[in-house]
Amino acid sequence: MTIREALHRASSFLREHGREERVGEFLLEFYTGLEGPALHLESDCSLSSEEQHSFMEAVRTHALTGKPYQHITGEAHFYGRTFMVTPDVLIPRQETEELMDLVRSCARTGERIADIGTGSGVLAVTLALETEADVLATDISPAALEIARHNSENLGAEIRFFEGSFLAPLKEEHVDILVSNPPYISWREKEELDITVRDYDPELALFAEEDGLAAYAAICRELKERPQQPRMAVFEIGHTQGEAVTRLLGEALPGHRLQVHKDLNGKDRFVTAGH
Repeated sequence: MTIREALHRASSFLREHGREERVGEFLLEFYTGLEGPALHLESDCSLSSEEQHSFMEAVRTHALTGKPYQHITGEAHFYGRTFMVTPDVLIPRQETEELMDLVRSCARTGERIADIGTGSGVLAVTLALETEADVLATDISPAALEIARHNSENLGAEIRFFEGSFLAPLKEEHVDILVSNPPYISWREKEELDITVRDYDPELALFAEEDGLAAYAAICRELKERPQQPRMAVFEIGHTQGEAVTRLLGEALPGHRLQVHKDLNGKDRFVTAGH
């Protein structure tokens, strides 16, 4: 079976089962080691029997169960780098790359950035590699921190990791920029989510009480208690939460300039407080 034939067969099977056809290409890149244009340039090349078997089994698994292809391969791409992921961490989304762009544009040389609820560490690692900042990262999940540390070491990023809830482990640490992509989906929205998210991403990283606002409220309460406020705070949000999160941040950081930013799809996606 050639690469072209494998892609055609996978696309048809995925389409029949209501899955995204492009997943076939992502999986084939993984099993052949050919990425993007290289895969199509070699489309007339034959797959080995091992490649063909592994690829088609992965396609079937994703199509029939909804298991994310990132969990099948054990890796996800973020900001041009490959990260290890497991069911213990949230699979990184495109919107979070936009969050990275936003923080990167605001960071100053020598500042200290804290990634609150780091998960797999994609944001903390990327910030450490793409800016001249000192990066700290927290998470309440020991399993997530293990993945984040692996990614940090594998990609050569210097980060200090802390286990604990939100800002609690950083009481003695000065922070210039606080960034967080916390759980922000309300529990009542659970059944509306795609099965690939609902049944596979960790609930701890997805859902929050108080209509999805509980994590923001907790972080903002902890911000109020800090003797020295960060110069800037940046949150990723649900597209309906801009007004509520802006209010919470405004109460926590009076005097900071508040702004809601849209993502590439034109939806409210980030809130910043800075000066």
